[in-house]
Amino acid sequence: MNSEAASRIFADRLLALDRLEAERMFKQETEQHSPVQLIEYLIVPALEDIGRRWEQGETALAQVYMSSRICEELVARFLPLSSPEKINQPKLGIALLDDYHALGKIIVCAALRASGWEFHDYGRMTAPELAERVVQDQISVLLISTLMLRSALQIKELKTLLNAAQSPVKIVVGGAPFRFDPQLWQEVGADATGNNATEAVQAVARCMEELKK
Repeated sequence: MNSEAASRIFADRLLALDRLEAERMFKQETEQHSPVQLIEYLIVPALEDIGRRWEQGETALAQVYMSSRICEELVARFLPLSSPEKINQPKLGIALLDDYHALGKIIVCAALRASGWEFHDYGRMTAPELAERVVQDQISVLLISTLMLRSALQIKELKTLLNAAQSPVKIVVGGAPFRFDPQLWQEVGADATGNNATEAVQAVARCMEELKK
């Protein structure tokens, strides 16, 4: 079965809230794909498909939410947890910057968990609130997911606040505004960007390596 067909079947099972069949398919695929490959092969396209159906009025918001929750539960249950060696890894955070669209963040969170990263999930915050928490928690790498351009542009304010607090945090951004404008991530002062969950995880890994130097 090709990846497109597999993700479509998986999406249908999620929308039907058929946890048993979704779990059976997910478990079967873990025998053939590595954790990050499985996220990109099955979960990401399935959730993106569900998101498109919601935008077109074909599914209910409750189905989108429950589909995401089922995916998170499956990732937590079947994919490797962070190893003991990573207990002292630099602190990682993820947030929505004054944006209510959480689907992208949910996908990235799933990919991070699948890759063994531990992180603080700050949910939705304003720039001042997020800057305060980043400094307080001594976050080293911060991921920000946005769907709206207005939210993406607020990263400039966040960066200014973090610089004023002398925080050395590296910022990784992603979402529609950064796909539409490939230079936007640099304009708002981010350190890296990712067009999908795999690229986001790779960007985090690069930032972590730079921090160790």
